[in-house]
Amino acid sequence: MKALKKIQVLLIAFLFIAPAAFSQVDYISVSDYMSKMKSDPNLITLHTGKADDYRNSHIKGSILVSYKETEKSGEIRGIMKDANDLAELLGKAGVSNNNTIVVYDDGSQKYSSRVYWLLKYLGAPDVKVLHKEMDTWRKFRVPLTATPSNGKPTTFVASVNKEVLATAEDVKKAINNSNAIIVDARAKEEYDGTDGWSEGHIESAINLEYKKLLKENGDFKSKEELKAIAEAAGITNNKEIILYCQTSIRGAVTFFAFKNALGLDKVKLYDGAIEEWQTIAPLTK
Repeated sequence: MKALKKIQVLLIAFLFIAPAAFSQVDYISVSDYMSKMKSDPNLITLHTGKADDYRNSHIKGSILVSYKETEKSGEIRGIMKDANDLAELLGKAGVSNNNTIVVYDDGSQKYSSRVYWLLKYLGAPDVKVLHKEMDTWRKFRVPLTATPSNGKPTTFVASVNKEVLATAEDVKKAINNSNAIIVDARAKEEYDGTDGWSEGHIESAINLEYKKLLKENGDFKSKEELKAIAEAAGITNNKEIILYCQTSIRGAVTFFAFKNALGLDKVKLYDGAIEEWQTIAPLTK
């Protein structure tokens, strides 16, 4: 009888706690990360934010692979480098396909989500996002330093997953298509062209600012909250979902939330984003 009551108590506790959890395979809690640091020899941690932030302070042993390093030079800002160039960048940093790769940034989720998406595009099998929140990091004694770390050069082999990438042609086909939804992850003022410099958005795109998916401290909202937000926007698993922003950094945050917390299958990020699209077709307000 006591055993049965104990099981009932545990079940009630689980039902109470589970709905608030952001439960998916590619998000790692600070406590789990600290355990993996001690137990997983294949763990590699990447600081994906700005180089200046890394030089000021970063997780001890983490390697700088800034989102800026992944961008191709050219007239269109923010376009990712070719897959082989990205693979070479990762290999030189000490990242291989066999690593458990943990990415983090300044706490905004923008840069970690962007590099997360790039790694999934390149076929990395085990990538996790760690949220930076200093109070929690202090609680779990995440070791910080200003001393840079360099990984041992290795080989990363790209195995491109085109299912997570939307091209300009994909966007053209999705416009006014009832089986697709184009989502603009920028602020409303950018979307509607009232911020003073934006010319508007891609035709038929809806606006869902990426910040609406995050808590005040920058962490992702619960699965239930994210599900409600997505459903209110008409985003369901039976439609193709194409995400973008100005350079698809903020759009990557939405990609991570939709793909992981909500488990949506047909989610793609338009890498070219507004920067490319405005050279192809006019924007609308």
